[in-house]
This record gives sequence, structure tokens and C-alpha cells, in this order.
Amino acid sequence: IISSLLTGALAVAECTANRNTDISIIKPDSLYIDHGDGTVTDKQTGLMWQKCSLGSSDSLCATGTALRFTWQAALAAASDNTDNSYSDWRLPNKNELDSLVEDACFSPAINETVFPKTVSIGYWSSSWSSRPYPVNNKGANGVAWFVDFSIGSVSNKSKNILRYVRLVRGNL
Repeated sequence: IISSLLTGALAVAECTANRNTDISIIKPDSLYIDHGDGTVTDKQTGLMWQKCSLGSSDSLCATGTALRFTWQAALAAASDNTDNSYSDWRLPNKNELDSLVEDACFSPAINETVFPKTVSIGYWSSSWSSRPYPVNNKGANGVAWFVDFSIGSVSNKSKNILRYVRLVRGNL
């Protein structure tokens, strides 16, 4: 009985840092398949994610250090990446990246059981998406979308700001 209770408890992720108990968990552990090789598949979207932000590795993302890139450098790092013997890693679009946000969690707003060590220090906790912000009459061509995993919001800012990268493969 204790074993089944423990197994059941592990089926729903608890927010490691902070949890809003008024909101139900929408991204439980059971939504993901951890392949044990640094990749995780989201059963709902079919997307395969790198478990760790680019630069860190191992099952707890404790080896190495998550790196920050400008948007252009993030695109290049994604196209050059061959981790886990896959050559089709890419930056996720803003909707794909936003699909990782766990609304019940904040600082970070992500399932930390599945995606450990996601940086959640305010402004620096964001990850680049592949989508530039549409050019407008104010000259926003130097702007791209990102997801801030501190609070789980999608926003856009200068492509020259350093942000983290979490790579994906497949199509949403």
C-alpha cells in the first residue's frame, strides 16, 4: 500500500520552489515520457524536448552550466546541436515553448521534476523562441519572442539580450 501511495504521489508534480495551490497542476509528470537519455517527450503535443537548458546535462541537469545566448547565437547553437544523436534540434516557436509553462508553479513556472534546474531568477529566467517579433512601423525587426519561466509569460524584447535555450524536435 505504501508503495502504491508513493507511486501515486509521484504522478503529480509538485512545484519545487513555489506553488499557487488555488490553481490545479496542468503539466503533471504523467504527461511526459523521460527517455533517460536527456530527452523528454510531451505526450500531449508529441514534441521531444531536451531535458536541460543548453549547456547543462545529466538526469538532474547538474553537470555544466546553462548558457545564455543572443537570439542569433541561439538559432546557430540549435542548428549545430547533435545531442542524443539527433541532428534536427531547433529553437521552439513561442507556442511550443509556452506549452511547457505550468500555471500552478512560479519561480520557475515549469514542471521541475521533468525539467530540473530551470533558471528562475527574474528577468534572466527566460528562454528564446524561434519567432522574431513582426516588423512594424516602429522598427521592431531587432525583437524576438521568449518565454519567461519565472512567471510563465510570453513576451518580446531585443534579440541582443542574453537568454537561455531549451531545444525541441518534432512539430506541434
